[in-house]
Amino acid sequence: MSLPAWAQVTPARRGHVERVAGLLGEWAGAMRVAPVEHDRWLRAAWLHDALRDAPLGDLMAHGPAAAERAGQDGERDRGVLDAVRYHTVGFAGWDDVGRMLYLADFLEPGREFDRDGRRALAARVPAERDAVLREVARRRIGWVVKSGWPLVPETVAFWNALA
Repeated sequence: MSLPAWAQVTPARRGHVERVAGLLGEWAGAMRVAPVEHDRWLRAAWLHDALRDAPLGDLMAHGPAAAERAGQDGERDRGVLDAVRYHTVGFAGWDDVGRMLYLADFLEPGREFDRDGRRALAARVPAERDAVLREVARRRIGWVVKSGWPLVPETVAFWNALA
């Protein structure tokens, strides 16, 4: 798999997407995920930031825009589309593909912040996915609150579904 032809990404963003896909592949192997589910995870990985560097005017618009474009391009799996659409904010209605993409997007090893802490969390995912998911959501939400930004309703509902 690879980025869709319509993707607009810098080389650095492509590297991020590749690392997200790689991490999901590692977890799928460790968790003995069925090939069909593994494929869903990889499709979401390759789509999630496909329009991250497009001139959309709003940094939060890239997930919804990529989900819309992927749907136009033939992606019919609602779970994959929801994973892509909400990967930055969380979504209470996610199935496994959304939860795994949310984790991999945050925990991929190329990110600069808290490398050791994130590496330790990533190592726990195959055995303790739900506990790590709550911790990642707590960290991401804490960062939004500390930044003074409002929490969108999808994030609040996601946290409430986890808690």
